[in-house]
Parts: sequence; C-alpha cells; structure tokens
Amino acid sequence: MVLSVVFHPLLLPSYLFALILYYLPPEVLSFPADARGYVLLMVFLTTFLLPVLGTLLLRQAQVVKSLQLFHQEDRRWPYMLAASCYTITTIIFYRQPYFDRIFFVVMGLITASICLVLIINQFWKISAHAVGMGGALGILVLLHGWLAEPVLVYPIVAALMACGAVLTARLALGAHTYKQVYAGFFFGFLFGISLWGFSF
Repeated sequence: MVLSVVFHPLLLPSYLFALILYYLPPEVLSFPADARGYVLLMVFLTTFLLPVLGTLLLRQAQVVKSLQLFHQEDRRWPYMLAASCYTITTIIFYRQPYFDRIFFVVMGLITASICLVLIINQFWKISAHAVGMGGALGILVLLHGWLAEPVLVYPIVAALMACGAVLTARLALGAHTYKQVYAGFFFGFLFGISLWGFSF
C-alpha cells in the first residue's frame, strides 16, 4: 500500500521534473537555477494538487464511489480532470519561450500517456500505476539517449527496481490482473521512448 501511495501516478511528473531540474548537468538547461523551484511547484500544483482536489470534490458530489477508484466507471472523470490539467501544463511549457524545450517534451509524453489511460479505461481497466512507472522509466531511457554523458544510469537502475516493486505491490493488493499490469507497463514504456531518434 505504501508503494502505491509513494509512487502514485499523479506524483511521478513531480519526481521526473525534480530530477530534470536538480540532477541533470547544469549545461543541459538554460532556465535560471534560482527559478527552477517555481517550475517544480507549478508541475506539482497542476499535475498533483489540482487533480487530487478535483477528485475529492467529485467524491463529495458522489460522482465517484471511492477515492481509491477501484471501479472502472469511477475512473472516468478523475482521469479526464487529470488529462485536462496535464494538457494545460504542456501548452504552457510550449507557448512560453523561456522554458527549456525539454520541459514541453517530457510533459507532452506524460500527457499523452494519461490520455491513453483515459481512452483505454472506457473499454478496459488498465493499471494507471503501471502506465506511470513504465512511462517514467521510458522517459529516463529517452533522456539518457539524448544526453552526452551517461548521468542517468543510476536513476534508471533505481527506476527499474521501483517498477518491479510497484507492479508486484499492485498485483499483491489484488488491484489489477497480470494483463492489466503488464499491458500498462508496456504501453507506458512505449510512450516514454516514443521520441527515440528525435532531438529537442
């Protein structure tokens, strides 16, 4: 249960941007170092806090039955809310020239993955945790291929271990079937590395 909370899909964008903003070599980003905290705060607010508050309001209005979103029908509106927030964040990164291109690319990939989850959920219950973990790993691999130095080796190894732990936890909790977990991880990872070969 702890792993499912710590690696909740809505927290993964904040983790990724924290790594991009504070772990990557300084020369990778042109955005001022003293202002990077504001970027991370914006990502946290729009990709975690707003979707969570929105879901709480949906629960209060009895649009969803449980905050755990166990049932497929409960996931529709929270996913739509999250996808909207993520899309707006991506557009902001795209339209404002002072943001590094990498912000838009990473946020765009994350947004595409949650839109995928939203669409698939209309027909089948897929593991959002698995999609998020697979996508995060894929994005790290993608960035590793783009960077001149292999600075992301350790984060990738850590992400692999986290993926194994989270996917195992979801299965142990009985939240998903093997197919839902493995399909989610596969699609997430595929989206994460989908821009392999392109440069930003």
